[in-house]
Amino acid sequence: MASLQSQNLFLKPVVIKSTRANLNFPSNIPKAGHVSIPNTATIAQKMSSNVVDGSGAYVRHLYAAAEAAADRAEMHAIIGQQRDNWNHLLLSSINSMNLSAVVMAGVCAARPEQFLAFKVSAALLYAAAAAMMAAVNTVQPSQLAEEQRSAVRLFRQLERSVYTELAVGDPPEEDDVKEAIARVLALDRAYPLSLMPGMLDKFPKKVEPTTWWPRINRRREKQLETATGEAAGANGWSKELEEEMKGVLQVLRKKDEEQYITVGKLALGVSRALAALGPWPGLVAAVGGALAAVTNAAEHGGQVGMLFELFRNLAGYYRQLEEAIEANLAERDAARRDNGELFETQMALRLGRSPTELKEFAAHVRTAKETSSSSLLSSSSPPPPRGEEEEGNGGGEEFAGKLF
Repeated sequence: MASLQSQNLFLKPVVIKSTRANLNFPSNIPKAGHVSIPNTATIAQKMSSNVVDGSGAYVRHLYAAAEAAADRAEMHAIIGQQRDNWNHLLLSSINSMNLSAVVMAGVCAARPEQFLAFKVSAALLYAAAAAMMAAVNTVQPSQLAEEQRSAVRLFRQLERSVYTELAVGDPPEEDDVKEAIARVLALDRAYPLSLMPGMLDKFPKKVEPTTWWPRINRRREKQLETATGEAAGANGWSKELEEEMKGVLQVLRKKDEEQYITVGKLALGVSRALAALGPWPGLVAAVGGALAAVTNAAEHGGQVGMLFELFRNLAGYYRQLEEAIEANLAERDAARRDNGELFETQMALRLGRSPTELKEFAAHVRTAKETSSSSLLSSSSPPPPRGEEEEGNGGGEEFAGKLF
């Protein structure tokens, strides 16, 4: 009986009572038709406005700026590769068309019975090659590719600088977020992704350094003389360091930047002449077609447009250093400047020098300037030779930058 009772106990069906969960849904959920998704412009406006409190929100915004910079770098890398392919493919295609037309024009003279067929074929090839050369000379694919390469480097540099600031810098503030966003937008303006419209002018009337950073709205020129020395001895700055930076600034303006502006003008003149000459020789028989192929190879094979963009970017590199020095020297409050010792090290490395070499160079510039000033004030001494006068105004034949 006990075994039977135990069996009945185990075989007795178990009744599970179902329970119904009482789930209370909020009644204020908007319907699907009333959900509004903010667009990119709205998000950027909210990020750049003062709508957040606390460093945690600012950190998230800086990460968003870094992610935007990384995404831009990838886009520019892809488009740069595409435009570099354009340069190579169009160069070889146009030269092949021109040389084929040259051969056909020569055959016209050797085979009079097939004169019409070869003449029409040569004329079509010449016309197509001339049209393609005119389009290529307008957009300058080699220059477009160089723009994208520069944009990739600068966007990646911006991304790294944001991560470095978050890792070792002070807790971010609203101004840090606005500066990061402004730097992204300044790069967008300096190196546009679109080809038409929005493409940079390939033949500007005036050659100026490329500006890919937000311009600082300060009256620096008037503040440099009055601000120098007021912040000495604080935040790593001293009177000697300020004088050193002023000497470097003087040479950067008069020599380094001016050097690349000059060679940039030369490259622009060559590019403009080749672009104007390129399409037309191909329309004049066999000799003209050969000359058109040579002109096209010299302009786009030699990548003259890329050289012009490179020189303009190098001038912008030194212009950025100049504005960084000006901004720090014009700031009267030492606490708001960059740390003086760190700034000197960064400036020396960006100029391809060690901090010791930079100090020696600035001392040389200062000595040369004082010597030139004293010789000019002395009425009994003759005017200084041309070489010495230039040395007093810019540090002799030596440039501030040794990197390029």
